[in-house]
Amino acid sequence: MSHAAEMTMDAVLSVAWERVSANLNQFYGDAIFRSWLKPMVYVSQEEGKLHLGVPTRFMREWINTHYMDEITRIWEQQPESEGYALTIDVTGAPAVISPMTMNIAEQAAERKEAQAAENAENDAQMGAQLDPRYTFENFVVGKPNELAFAAARRVAESAQVVQGCNPLFLYGGVGLGKTHLMHAIAWHIRRESPQRRVMYLSAEKFMYQFIRALRFKEALAFKEHFRSVDVLMIDDVQFIAGKDSTQEEFFHTFNALVDQNKQLIISGDRSPSDLEGIEERVRSRLGWGLVADIHATTYELRLGILQSKIDNLSGTQIPQKVVEFLAHKITSNVRELEGALNRVVAHSTLVGRPITLETTQEVLHDLLRANDRRLSIEDIQKQVAGHYNIKVSDMHSARRSRVVARPRQVAMYLAKKLTSKSLPEIGRKFGGKDHTTVMHAVKRVEELMGSDHEFAQDIELLSRMLQS
Repeated sequence: MSHAAEMTMDAVLSVAWERVSANLNQFYGDAIFRSWLKPMVYVSQEEGKLHLGVPTRFMREWINTHYMDEITRIWEQQPESEGYALTIDVTGAPAVISPMTMNIAEQAAERKEAQAAENAENDAQMGAQLDPRYTFENFVVGKPNELAFAAARRVAESAQVVQGCNPLFLYGGVGLGKTHLMHAIAWHIRRESPQRRVMYLSAEKFMYQFIRALRFKEALAFKEHFRSVDVLMIDDVQFIAGKDSTQEEFFHTFNALVDQNKQLIISGDRSPSDLEGIEERVRSRLGWGLVADIHATTYELRLGILQSKIDNLSGTQIPQKVVEFLAHKITSNVRELEGALNRVVAHSTLVGRPITLETTQEVLHDLLRANDRRLSIEDIQKQVAGHYNIKVSDMHSARRSRVVARPRQVAMYLAKKLTSKSLPEIGRKFGGKDHTTVMHAVKRVEELMGSDHEFAQDIELLSRMLQS
């Protein structure tokens, strides 16, 4: 192809990209377009690729993560798109345009966009990476976390600081969802209000950045940077316990942002008043706004979390009994629950075996063994009562209605099967029942297991949960 022909193709593709750019402006609106998409310009074409340029690496990664699917869709609607795949390169700051061809307002807008891009890249470098999986849409809500979720959502959706929620302090044990909510807030604000500067990082990284600034005599730049953001998010604040100089800087940063009516969102493993090694004045500031705790998961919430994760898996069949088994047995935290499911699915995929209760127990033997303890009749009664949704006290009562009598018989059967207790000892644990009552219960359950397949599966599930 001649040089003239190449120039002609460049001109054609440049005009096509201008049409795409106009469509993107219409689709996303002026705020997002000016902040993220307008700086993206046509650069060149070669070997089936159309090269677009942006000023910074951060902007390229942000566009690829959040907007590339829609950009590609609109590009592929253009007649000139055939044979050209889009790729984004970092080309540095845009060329300076003569004042003769740009009015003062346009120059100011370009400078503002360039500064915003520079701020965004600095924020990303000083802060921490956000996990794209941690969004509000992927967060399963239940009673243990509904207050924290509602507060996080409200703060994220508000363009201003929410009265009574500054700071928003989220606390709870390891793996219960604090970090998920923190990331979800940051993603939502960056997507819906890209003009707002959001800084997310762990307390450890805040301390590291502060010490580094002192070492390289950049303390003033550190202060100015952290105190100029619109939303500051500090995860796991308990890690600055005992670090006096870091707490001093955090205290002043906190006050400066509150004075400027900027939003703070903090997380910790316990409530502000219970944080050890944290100065009283810092604890007092942390408790100024809304303190929302995340409780340990319930069986229903764990079941929902598993089902949500399974819905995103393709081509993997997981029996409901396995899901219920995992929800019953992995009770420590959400992270461990999801990890257990991943192990089971990976094992099935790699070895080509279907997922069953047996393979699940085999794959997770070390995880399940970590919770091993001596099985008691009280443990069995509690497990069976929970499974059949009756009170533990019903196990000791004289009530004979089927809704109570059948679970009581199941518990007696499992006590005989899974413990070394004698029939009279078992009877005494069930409200002083005679040993013949226990014998009858064992026989009745065995008969039902032989004639009712679903009932037999229930007993098998309960047995595995109690033994694992």
